[in-house]
Amino acid sequence: MPVKVGVVGAGIFGENHLNAFRQLSYLGVAELTAVSEVNEQRAQWVEETYGCLVYRDYNEMFEKAGIDAVTVVTPDHLHRPIMLAAAAAGKHVLVEKPLDVTIEGCREMVDAAKKANVLLQVDFHKRFDPDHIALERRVAAGEFGKVLYGAVCMEDTIEVPSEWLRRWAPSSSPAWFLGVHFYDLVRWVIKSNAKTVFAKGHKGLLRDEHGVDTWDAINATVEFENGAVFTFDTSWILPKSFEAIVNQEIRLVGTKGMWEIDSQYRGSRSCVEGEGMRTWNNNFKREDVDKRGRKIFRGYGIESIEDFAYNVQALQQGATIEKLKGTYPDGEDGLEVTKIGVAVHESISTGMPVNIAP
Repeated sequence: MPVKVGVVGAGIFGENHLNAFRQLSYLGVAELTAVSEVNEQRAQWVEETYGCLVYRDYNEMFEKAGIDAVTVVTPDHLHRPIMLAAAAAGKHVLVEKPLDVTIEGCREMVDAAKKANVLLQVDFHKRFDPDHIALERRVAAGEFGKVLYGAVCMEDTIEVPSEWLRRWAPSSSPAWFLGVHFYDLVRWVIKSNAKTVFAKGHKGLLRDEHGVDTWDAINATVEFENGAVFTFDTSWILPKSFEAIVNQEIRLVGTKGMWEIDSQYRGSRSCVEGEGMRTWNNNFKREDVDKRGRKIFRGYGIESIEDFAYNVQALQQGATIEKLKGTYPDGEDGLEVTKIGVAVHESISTGMPVNIAP
């Protein structure tokens, strides 16, 4: 039987979840059974477009929709109560990154999942990028020797905080919205947790010219337990005219080699009248058509969500959470990433390096 899934939050990124589960229904893997969405206009659009039940209250959906699993696609600071309610209702849960913006919240969520014996997965989709998968495999094989240092940048254009996320951007930051992607990726690639963080923040443009009181940019240096040191440069103030919504790359250097991945420019570029120059990350998401003429989406931005449904299906077929451990980003991974995010903001506040407790 297909996994019956409910989605909480049908906003910009929530649409990827809706598409992922709808197309999995074509394969008999999952079924988009219900959605919880508080915005009335958006709720009506979901009903018309996807033909599923739409609730205004997620607790009512957990109680009445007959679902097996839930995905949480809301603003970061709202993840915790939804996940806790889902676990209490016995539902497996996928939470968008970050798991929570507090260490205490992450621990509560991890404990709740263990108590209810439900899967807790975090959508760290950078792990599913084929270039990052290749990097992780070669680092694990020792081809780069001992990893010494690296550098990451992830930068959004300014419309992301000033237009798309204007209501809740003041509750977030470049570290929470962008940095967590690569905090997790580096942890996963080098198989080491963070030890010490030193960070600086820059504030002014968004606050003074756009009325959004949040950090423009955050620059962090993180030392990991294995001795590797990575810098993470994050911002969301690139001009709207930049040729992609996000600029991003990772560089890693070891005693036997190095690798650079420019995941903004993948070699696909266009220039169309009225649109200007654009680059396309088709690895993340691209539209396709299946053999029956149905629109589907491919790419790591979809596959990381689909992975959750396959994990729940495996559990229904006799697998255990313990046996699946290590094959997906779980609540413990979410906790370790949030430790870095909290330390980054503490370091900005104090002006001092911050040691991360195990």
